Amino acid sequence: MESSGGACLPPAPPEDDRMSPGDFDDSFTADMPRLRRRLLAMTGNPHDADDLLQETYLRLSRRARERNLAHQRHPYAYTCTVALNLLRDSWQHPSRRERATDRLPEAGWDGGLDRYEASATALALLRTLSPKEAAAVILVDLEGLSHDTAGEQLGAHRGTVQRNRMRALAKMRAALSN
Repeated sequence: MESSGGACLPPAPPEDDRMSPGDFDDSFTADMPRLRRRLLAMTGNPHDADDLLQETYLRLSRRARERNLAHQRHPYAYTCTVALNLLRDSWQHPSRRERATDRLPEAGWDGGLDRYEASATALALLRTLSPKEAAAVILVDLEGLSHDTAGEQLGAHRGTVQRNRMRALAKMRAALSN
């Protein structure tokens, strides 16, 4: 319980007193192991805890040059609050987090040339087919419709759509192998 004289709490710094970067570093370094243990318990991952600790340091070091950090009565509690707000923000906005992956990045963007070449090849192959065969390939393979649904749209039986599609795929394979 606080007494009216404030004997339990350190006195608030004067209005013009700014925390120097060295004072801030000393204060943060003193609280860092305790804060890291708390963040490790909350995240369950030492890498995430270290990243969060660094983000907390960066956010608070910007504020150390201002007055608001120098006037905190409980710097550790304030530091924990900032760290927890950053953690909560990363949970609420997962798109802001970096994601580790075991895949290497793609070689590079070629300006869409590969996609254009694939489209041009597909169109050239579709032009070699009859209209019924092309329609079957487009509806089933490109649009993802079932044989029954494609047959309904084309006004043909399911078996006719299957036969036209199989003939078309055979022609396309033969054209690609030449």
